Amino acid sequence: MTRVIFPVLVVVAAIMAFWYAACIPMNIKFALQTAERQGAVISPEGVQARRDMSAFVLAARNPGQWAQTWEQAKPRLPAPHQIVQELWKTTVDVKPTSKRSLVFHGWVTLSATLAGFAIGSVGGILLAVGIVHSRAMDMSVMPWAIASQTIPILAIAPMIIVVLASFGVQGLMPKAIISAYLSFFPVVVGMVKGLRSPSAMDMDLVRTWSATRAQTFWKLRLPASVPYLFASLKIGVAASLVGTIVGELPAGGGQGLGFRLLAGSYYGQTVQIWAALLATAVLAAGLVALIGVLERGTLKRMGLSR
Repeated sequence: MTRVIFPVLVVVAAIMAFWYAACIPMNIKFALQTAERQGAVISPEGVQARRDMSAFVLAARNPGQWAQTWEQAKPRLPAPHQIVQELWKTTVDVKPTSKRSLVFHGWVTLSATLAGFAIGSVGGILLAVGIVHSRAMDMSVMPWAIASQTIPILAIAPMIIVVLASFGVQGLMPKAIISAYLSFFPVVVGMVKGLRSPSAMDMDLVRTWSATRAQTFWKLRLPASVPYLFASLKIGVAASLVGTIVGELPAGGGQGLGFRLLAGSYYGQTVQIWAALLATAVLAAGLVALIGVLERGTLKRMGLSR
């Protein structure tokens, strides 16, 4: 256990040290401006004299103001402890049902993500089965599936929301569809690769047993595709979360982590933005970890555990 924890702690400590160090040049100019207004001696004096100077030079000439770069209300780069404080205020110090709570916004985002992920995964699996068993679908549908991913999601998301709103579809479903749009492609590619993974010798063997196409699918192709499926699901769930966040930007309705990011950018609340980003990262890590647990359990039952 120590061999695992110690390297992780060293990496985390290095990241924290670099983060705090990066805050100094990023926030030093505003810190010097504030300190000068409060009567502190700054080198050089005057905003005009410091305007074109390098932030690193200013930080080196004013080490007494470094601490101020970690305590600003609206910093360019917030310090880690500021983000932790914001997370505490928006998760522990407020009710989970409050619109100020990241738990509330995280649940809204999670609901749309899971709905979109389910739609995209089921659609991707069915499409992959069709592609593997039909050469016509392989030649016609697969190129369109690949081409669909070249369309920027930021461009298509508002179109989807507007079109669905014209039919009275609002709320969770538009975000779920955008989420499904991003998640289905990794599942399609992974499942196609997995379903085609049995070797020619394996396929010849089941033919000698007079296996039907359905028996070949259920007894050979599908079990062989399971590792590929879970690998693609991990990518798909992360992409699904991104799709939900993007869908919440133009039509968040005042809810969701995407809305928190957008509201923070509107009002220059960088600490709020970083707190929402960290909450999004934790949510994505949790979803991927959950799929990992399901993968290990499934492969163990199949006798394929690694």
